[in-house]
Amino acid sequence: MTSPIVSTDWLADRLLDPTIKVIEVSSKLGDEAPYQTGHIPGAVNFYWKDLCWHDSDREFVTPGELANRLGKVGVSEKDRVVLYGDPVQYGTYALWALTMAGHPEIFILDGSRTKWVIEGRPITDMVPEVQQVDYVAQNGDVRMQLGRENLLNKLKEPSRFLLDVRSPEEYSGERVMEYGNFDHGAERGGRIPGAKHLYYKDLLNPDDTFKEPEELLEIFKNVGCIPDDYKEVVCYCRLSHRATFAWTALTHVLGNNNIFIYDGSWTEWGSIVGYPIER
Repeated sequence: MTSPIVSTDWLADRLLDPTIKVIEVSSKLGDEAPYQTGHIPGAVNFYWKDLCWHDSDREFVTPGELANRLGKVGVSEKDRVVLYGDPVQYGTYALWALTMAGHPEIFILDGSRTKWVIEGRPITDMVPEVQQVDYVAQNGDVRMQLGRENLLNKLKEPSRFLLDVRSPEEYSGERVMEYGNFDHGAERGGRIPGAKHLYYKDLLNPDDTFKEPEELLEIFKNVGCIPDDYKEVVCYCRLSHRATFAWTALTHVLGNNNIFIYDGSWTEWGSIVGYPIER
């Protein structure tokens, strides 16, 4: 399997390639998105929900919806899409969502906006002109996604490793959201029973790139997450954004095939009446 993770050098050498389409995935809407004041030349912008979620349901974008959304900004199923997030985990979240929706060639920029800016690479505030194209919807692949019933039914399954990548305060139950004065995102604080903790930022270098494979192996090993010892590793956080960073590291940096994400994450689990929690 070829890794979808590409370097800033790789992208810089291909910015003028018409088959490369760059998408910045923002955590904020409209003028509040940093995209408006500066972005990688040629990049188009999507608010994360507008790219990754179904229009009305709390579900992920379908292959048909993705075809419509990408076609409108000039991306066809034959193009190579390079994603980067603001912040970094929104890029890996889009990588996961677009993989499930079936886009054939998706890449994620290692270091996202952070490394690109640190290196002094070109930034522009010019929004590219796009021309709508036909996008032929592809077959989706949702095998890496798990729901709450699957998790509940296998809570005591010894062949499954459950990895919580939220902040220490969220894992302990002190908070239900990583930051902010208004602590919201679930009705209860705590963690899913049996989950082990690894803060997702421990997988990152200061420039938001992934740490080296040997270092990542040691970090996962230190919390007992050794995929070869389990049939499945399931990652979760609050909304599954940060979980996708661990999924990307385990799947696309370390080459494991048995990595899944509980997409409802703590926002769902912590709000369901009768579902068990630990603190």
